[in-house]
Amino acid sequence: MSNQSRILELRQALSRVIVGQAGLLDRLVIGLLADGHVLVEGLPGLAKTTAVKTLAAAIHGSFRRIQFTPDLLPGDLTGTDVYHEGQFEFIEGPLFHEIILADEINRAPAKVQAALLEAMQEHQITVGGVTRPLPPLFMVMATQNPLEQAGTYPLPEAQLDRFLLHVSLDYPSPTEELDILRRDRAQPALAGRKPLPAVIDAATVLAAREEVRQVHVADAVEAYIVELVRATRTPGAWRADWAQAVEVGASPRASLALLHASSAAAYLRGRNFVTPDDVRELAADCLRHRITLSLDARLQKLSRDAFIAGLIEAVPAP
Repeated sequence: MSNQSRILELRQALSRVIVGQAGLLDRLVIGLLADGHVLVEGLPGLAKTTAVKTLAAAIHGSFRRIQFTPDLLPGDLTGTDVYHEGQFEFIEGPLFHEIILADEINRAPAKVQAALLEAMQEHQITVGGVTRPLPPLFMVMATQNPLEQAGTYPLPEAQLDRFLLHVSLDYPSPTEELDILRRDRAQPALAGRKPLPAVIDAATVLAAREEVRQVHVADAVEAYIVELVRATRTPGAWRADWAQAVEVGASPRASLALLHASSAAAYLRGRNFVTPDDVRELAADCLRHRITLSLDARLQKLSRDAFIAGLIEAVPAP
């Protein structure tokens, strides 16, 4: 079985566990394929944690869930040197695993975020002046609740920029919610439920990532990606009423993120080439956490999603 077929099998296995939220499941797999981290934001009860845990279970690799709290310390993530029998011995922290679930990531203070930032960007951690590499398959899937602000620390812009995708969840449809109820009634008692068996291993994911990098992207599609990202910096060139709408536009890292995510989406759909539709589908998830709207735009109730949708409509696709 090819690596691509194994990835498709993984995606189907996720659908058998998680009802609805097809967009979330696609984006978790896209993040896995594109070697990127994913931030999932949504109200409680929308299966954020369940989806991430299910994906981790479906990969035969090491997984750790970290519950972020205000009293968390950097050493709780990275590990620390412990004095034992006359010498210091390094005890690895949970970041040395392959799949990391950072639950309610915005509840941890700045020093913890700084330690996580190095791991996300450099795939390494530094403790006591010694730098140690993380596993080749290292992915952070973080969740945050947009409702509760008490006891939270807004993520720094530099850290937000390290997430390949920022996925915003909504409620399921009535049909999907009805299916959730029926599946729950059909489930045995919690103690008897069996976790999803592993579908693929880390080696398959790493091999699939190399194949994703070979997905063809036409020059016109590359130019479209660049133009779409540049439009977030100078929106007035596309819509005169948005000339003062942006305080900070997306950086070239956003262009790279959109390129990699679109290539992974094409691969997930069984194609070896990227289409403009792939780019448009993932534009909001690649851009919403990389732009800052001006005060004037916020006073006019312009949301980032509405702003990005307007640019997608204004910038012509090839």
